[in-house]
Amino acid sequence: MHRLLPYCCPRSACSRNPVTKKSPQAGTFRAGATGLEPAWTPHRDPQLRRLDDVGPATVRFVAGRVVVVFAGGPDRAMLASLPPGASVIAADGGAEQAHELGLAVDLVIGDLDSVSSSTLAALERSGTRVERHPVAKDASDLELALDAALALEPGRIVVVGGGAGRLDHLAGELLLLAADTYASVPVDAQLGVAAVHVVRGERTLPGTPGELVSLFAVHGPAAGVVTEGLRYPLRGETLAPGSSRGLSNVFTAAEARVSVERGVLLVVRPSGSV
Repeated sequence: MHRLLPYCCPRSACSRNPVTKKSPQAGTFRAGATGLEPAWTPHRDPQLRRLDDVGPATVRFVAGRVVVVFAGGPDRAMLASLPPGASVIAADGGAEQAHELGLAVDLVIGDLDSVSSSTLAALERSGTRVERHPVAKDASDLELALDAALALEPGRIVVVGGGAGRLDHLAGELLLLAADTYASVPVDAQLGVAAVHVVRGERTLPGTPGELVSLFAVHGPAAGVVTEGLRYPLRGETLAPGSSRGLSNVFTAAEARVSVERGVLLVVRPSGSV
């Protein structure tokens, strides 16, 4: 299955992502037995759809580009809201959805217990790199995928998931999105019909007047929270983890500004899109 929480064996007994090093040339490289070896490079197969419609047959990743991580879902209607020009990483079973949507997948990563051999074979024929990890490991498939995305120095990471299934998996996924590991890059997620935004510092978020939105402090208190464009404004307040103070606010305009002096917020739009 596609795991969303850490599992089992000690790190010394598990295969983790290789340490990445930068080359003076374009792209990323990984440390290998014979020195620096080319790591996976996002590609374009002319027979497959990208999240954009134009471009050369082959392209090296450009730092600052959006990386979309498929962890399952979305339906075709939600696909239109994903950023154009993004590269695609699939976490285990997310490869099935991405392949069904006809997308070019740059990397499939995980224990691969939720993706069929036929799908993997088809993706490999199209040029997708496949990185298999043990089932018993210290990190979920999604965490492995996020780490791979972070190594590419993207300008933004967008996670796409179904938003259903086991509650513990969903809780683990939400906490992972806000982990300090990914503090250097904006992280958003489309989980079923809901949009989730990680806020550190300040972000301006899209919405529609009347749309519901909730703010939650995670991994510690969120201090100095200020909002603009919401019906119930926060003016330098501290939100504690577990507090319902930020629950069920409402957009009053087409966008809202949310800032926090210290800590991290998860902003959830139950009927939103990234």
